[in-house]
Amino acid sequence: MIRAAAKRNRWEDHYARRARQERYPARSVYKLQEIQKKYSLIKKGDKVLDLGCSPGSWMLYAARLTGPAGQVVGIDLKPVTVALPPHVRIHRADILTLEDEALAAVGQDFNVVLSDLAPATTGNKALDAVRSFHLGRAALSIAQKGLTTGGFFVCKIFQGQNFEEFIGLVRLSFAKYKLFKPQSSRKASKEIYIIGFGKK
Repeated sequence: MIRAAAKRNRWEDHYARRARQERYPARSVYKLQEIQKKYSLIKKGDKVLDLGCSPGSWMLYAARLTGPAGQVVGIDLKPVTVALPPHVRIHRADILTLEDEALAAVGQDFNVVLSDLAPATTGNKALDAVRSFHLGRAALSIAQKGLTTGGFFVCKIFQGQNFEEFIGLVRLSFAKYKLFKPQSSRKASKEIYIIGFGKK
């Protein structure tokens, strides 16, 4: 019994407890909160696309920032079971195989595209980083098509051999970029967020 409890609480920390208290389904919400506090990307009335939106924490937080005059759209293969406000909608789809028709149904002219996508980790850091790179490229491709001119892109990526290549791809599409490592990221994590400002 003690062993089972220890396993269940392995990733428990004050961010996870706080998320539960504030009724967010995952602690990852505080990463977006830190990004928003520093860069103020999402504004009232904005249209936001959340890639890999399950379990819904980023969508809930983005919806509070946009207010009911805004719109938040999420895409994920996994279901989102939390209650969502009326100005939030979800599409069940695979980011890696998203066709132009499906993307058209999702919409265009987003002010912000968010991606907290992460691969199912294998324990092989090099392999996980390559998989993260492919997810990041898919997210960037969607942002290139769906963002309005001047829009913002937030993308999580694992640092690895393709990291500099991904930065170069972001630089081609945006006026500038910043790298951001949230305090709420786990210390052992290789994740970092690249933020593109001003889509060309």
